[in-house]
Amino acid sequence: MKALPAILCVTLLCAGAAGAEPSDPFGQSVASVQALVAAGGGVVYAGSFGHGIFRTGDRGGSWVQTGPGVTDPFILSLAIDKNGAVYAGTFRGGVFRSRDEGKTWQPINAGLKRLEIKALLVTGDEIYAGTGDGVYRLTQPGDRWLVVTAGLDDILVHALARASDGTLYAGTSGKGVLRFKQNADGWVRMRHGLKDHEGMVENFIRVLAIDRDQGIFAGTFDGGVFRSNDGGTTWRPISRALPNDSIRGIVLADDGLIVATGNGIFKTVDKGRQWAPLNKGLGNLSIQVLIGPAGGPLYAGTSSGVFRSDDGSTWVAVNQGLEAGMAPPPFLFR
Repeated sequence: MKALPAILCVTLLCAGAAGAEPSDPFGQSVASVQALVAAGGGVVYAGSFGHGIFRTGDRGGSWVQTGPGVTDPFILSLAIDKNGAVYAGTFRGGVFRSRDEGKTWQPINAGLKRLEIKALLVTGDEIYAGTGDGVYRLTQPGDRWLVVTAGLDDILVHALARASDGTLYAGTSGKGVLRFKQNADGWVRMRHGLKDHEGMVENFIRVLAIDRDQGIFAGTFDGGVFRSNDGGTTWRPISRALPNDSIRGIVLADDGLIVATGNGIFKTVDKGRQWAPLNKGLGNLSIQVLIGPAGGPLYAGTSSGVFRSDDGSTWVAVNQGLEAGMAPPPFLFR
């Protein structure tokens, strides 16, 4: 029987929460970064595992911790809406929002059954949250979360994506990929072809992405990357040549696909037949999150802080201000 992903032993110990704090080359402790989002103009927010949220206005040249209001320092997800409001999903405190560039934050949890927020998705005027109890949509005005539809009760949702026709996709822990079409009765599981080389169905999905042609990419916990060209109805693996099958991030590039794994970052320009490493200068190969803002640099979050690549192949650590002391225990509930 296929082993369960290590992340299931405890939801986020793989993010670097266990054991000693990571250190930079100068011996200072550096925050473990689980989430990243870019706001444009060199502004980036980093969500750490145990030290709250940091903000930079100069592409990571220097970071400052954001203002008060976020009561849970374990940040799992970040998103920015079209008006510049920043949303933070936490491990045990739900969702927080800042409308003043991170100076202050307010909780927005009305309607949520569980407060573990693994994924946040902003698309147009819609804001979605992937939680430990399915997918919710934020109503505006009113700031109340409503369950999107039936079929995901008590299912942990790790990733969300929305196609141009409004179809929602959820990557889950235990149920693989599910799809919800507008006006449908509920979520439908999409698993045809979503199997590893041993024929086992990939049930644990960490990352989802949709390209300009509406091709869907699913990154699994330990089974590599799959692509669907028909809205999730069928899947095929595209990462047999990828050195590591633990997928932590997918960035769509103009000339191919960039994937972050548990052992480095790789790029394919031939639809997965070959993968080239992009790891020069990357001091920590176990990536937690990877983003690539349109027209901007790549940012990788690790248990040793943040790395930036301006050319897509070489990296520099950008951790000034991300120094932090020992994080509190993640499972000490208050």
